[in-house]
Amino acid sequence: MTEVALFEAKNRLSELIDRVQQGEVIAITRRGKVVAQLGLPGTHDSSGRAQDAVAALRAAREGVSLRGLKVRDLINEGRR
Repeated sequence: MTEVALFEAKNRLSELIDRVQQGEVIAITRRGKVVAQLGLPGTHDSSGRAQDAVAALRAAREGVSLRGLKVRDLINEGRR
């Protein structure tokens, strides 16, 4: 990911958009801290991916049981 200062980004916006269309992700910084990102639509939807991951974990645990064991016992066994 390329970082570009805000002032520079304002002056070179057309060039940066061309680079984004080629698949590059541009981080825009203000005083050295990233404040925005330029990228293709749909490539930065991390909340949707996180929700999908949580749903997959919940689906994976369906039908899994400890068969009467306690979590604390399993933790202690793993420490031996």
